[in-house]
Amino acid sequence: MDAEELLAPEDTSPLGRSRADVLDMLRAADGPLGVREVAQRTGLHPNTARFHLEALTEAGLAVRETEDRETPGRPRIGYRAAADGRAGRRRYRLLAEMLTGLIAGTMTTPGKAAENAGREWGAYLTEQPPPYQKLSAQEAIGRLTAVMEELGFSAQAEAGDGDGQYRLCLRQCPFREVAERHQDVICSLHLGLMRGALERMRAPVTADRLDPFVEPSLCVARLTEREDLRGREPAAAGAR
Repeated sequence: MDAEELLAPEDTSPLGRSRADVLDMLRAADGPLGVREVAQRTGLHPNTARFHLEALTEAGLAVRETEDRETPGRPRIGYRAAADGRAGRRRYRLLAEMLTGLIAGTMTTPGKAAENAGREWGAYLTEQPPPYQKLSAQEAIGRLTAVMEELGFSAQAEAGDGDGQYRLCLRQCPFREVAERHQDVICSLHLGLMRGALERMRAPVTADRLDPFVEPSLCVARLTEREDLRGREPAAAGAR
């Protein structure tokens, strides 16, 4: 990879479905929308809605505003579509290369550090079920698939042969170019994201490992039902 490639502006590929829906909502709104409003209208988790709103802001497609209050309390943060609707010239790929190179070159266990960071973010971006509600393995994997799609992957779950083993096929990695150079950091980060999301769901499934680039555009996560929960029926939603 040469310097010219790293310094090129980010590509202008279409937004993912959820982020495009959020942008369309901002454009149709009469005024700025808050995170909770966007979450309620889209059905997204508030943290995921904030993630998309901040990404649109960083891309120059949305503007963040702090609304004045006449009463005490924290000012409300609102988002509206940018007037020109055009993204600025970003260099996130260069930033990603710099940061992953720093982690890989200075930390004694860069993969572990990346996985720990991924766990934190995976939990942050995932909605926790209500108390006492237990998900089945299929439900948990379905939610995990949705989380990974929100992050930009094309994800598809595949069931095993009834042995408690599953595959989550991840295509179109949003960090592929960086991951090809820094697999230990990027792939560990993604494994941590899945583990953090499953832990947040109290899922009866664990993410054992992530096999990167089994094909040029395919990574495969290996998921396993927990031995202590295998065969148990999940409690009905809202059960006490």
